[in-house]
Amino acid sequence: MVDDLTDMVIRPATDDDARAIAEVHVASWRQAYTGVIDEDYLAKLDVSARAAWWSELLDSSNTTTSVWVAQDEGRVVGFASMGPSLDEDADRSGLQIYTIYLDPSAWGHGIARELMRTVLADVPDGVPVTLWVPAANERARHFYRRHGFAADGVERVEEFGGDQLREMRYRKG
Repeated sequence: MVDDLTDMVIRPATDDDARAIAEVHVASWRQAYTGVIDEDYLAKLDVSARAAWWSELLDSSNTTTSVWVAQDEGRVVGFASMGPSLDEDADRSGLQIYTIYLDPSAWGHGIARELMRTVLADVPDGVPVTLWVPAANERARHFYRRHGFAADGVERVEEFGGDQLREMRYRKG
């Protein structure tokens, strides 16, 4: 799996990618959040429901969200999305990375780094970019720090399957 990044392609997502994005999304959650989020909740994640949601987003001509996929040998192995910041205290020009997920088999191969570079490539100088990360996900927090993001002190609690998950906001710019 992705031994040579020269074989990997990062491109804008299309509606045809919705199912593959949903499969990566669910697989990544199940692996990354085992022991953090209720196992029953993770087991019940529905690829078809997520695919429908992604299809609607990708098919919408009114969306301000940009979505990219990483492909290896024609197979989607990761994705990322970004758009206007959804935070109440956001600067009007601020952006937010909504998602960046990889199939667990693709972890540690540099794909997330390339996705992050692609996502950030068109961000104008001085425009702040934020993202939310579970406090318990040290792997992701380390990844974001390596890419110039830092926790800005804002936290929130989200509920997933009855579990309270503390999330931290990271900011760059």
